[in-house]
Amino acid sequence: MPDSKSQIGGQDRKRINLSEDYEVRDWAKKFNVTPEQLKAAVGAVGNEAAAVEAHLKQSR
Repeated sequence: MPDSKSQIGGQDRKRINLSEDYEVRDWAKKFNVTPEQLKAAVGAVGNEAAAVEAHLKQSR
């Protein structure tokens, strides 16, 4: 099922969807990393935004 842009908030803010280019761009900007670094972090710890953020901070 596609990501509905009309239903934002809640779960949508806690998970990173790598299938949506705008989400990759926005999350990468938020964490100040490249899209490739974001994708690698999601691959390492899953798509939960808090876990990805912690992983990226630890990697610096």
